[in-house]
Amino acid sequence: MTAIARRRTESPPTDAAGTDAAATDAVIARDLDIGYPRDVVVRGIDLRVRGATSLALVGTNGSGKSTLLRTLAGLLRPLAGALTVLGRSPGASPTRVAYLAQTHAAGSVLPLRAGDVVRMARFAHLGLIGRPTSTDQDLVQWAMETMGVERLARMPLHSLSGGQRQRVHLAQVLAHRADLILLDEPNAGLDASGLERYQQAFATELHRGAALVTATHDISEAVEYDQVLLLARRVVALGPGHEVLTPDRLMETFGILIRDPHPEHRGRFTVAERAHGAPQVIDIGSDDTA
Repeated sequence: MTAIARRRTESPPTDAAGTDAAATDAVIARDLDIGYPRDVVVRGIDLRVRGATSLALVGTNGSGKSTLLRTLAGLLRPLAGALTVLGRSPGASPTRVAYLAQTHAAGSVLPLRAGDVVRMARFAHLGLIGRPTSTDQDLVQWAMETMGVERLARMPLHSLSGGQRQRVHLAQVLAHRADLILLDEPNAGLDASGLERYQQAFATELHRGAALVTATHDISEAVEYDQVLLLARRVVALGPGHEVLTPDRLMETFGILIRDPHPEHRGRFTVAERAHGAPQVIDIGSDDTA
């Protein structure tokens, strides 16, 4: 299956308020410390993400991936260093940043329908008293069709399967029409069809000029991103996937790396992650350590 960074598809409806995102720096971090007042999770992050490029955050649970996304979204304050998001302080551009968290409490508490959740993406653009325009309505419809959930629009969110709910939340991100997209484990719960739609949709967003930052455990997906940031409560490595996803650095990041001894599988490894999920078998090219 072709990865996000390699796809190009039909563009969404035009948002008159849009900006030339590809011409700007989406994220600039210098000597950035992230975490909580009594718990510095990662220190000294130096990072630059331009429009129309992608960054994968790779690491175990607790490595700092979600903390970094929440900091970029303006939900956590930087502890030290400098951070700008779309040229401003984090959280200062709500109409230009879309964030998908791992958990979505509102859908289990409020009697929301799937269509309501997707329409919420346009609230920041409308203000307190604004009414949806035809462009807003077109973007919501396009996003739901893109993720294949348009027939679920009137269904209560809590009645949907986990994979269907994830598609609805991804449609909400698309409807935002953001210049910076922050995704935390976006393919969780998706079946093959949902994964295909997700990859195609966010490739379109990259082509439009948006910057994409994704937290993932899927190394085969991460290697296709423009940059990969390996985290283990510190910065292990940052750079193109084929440069940083090496056996030694994966060992630093995940803790256990098993080389496939079969002579026809030279360069294939199993990443046995210490803190999350099932092992992954990956092929990272020739193995010079044999």
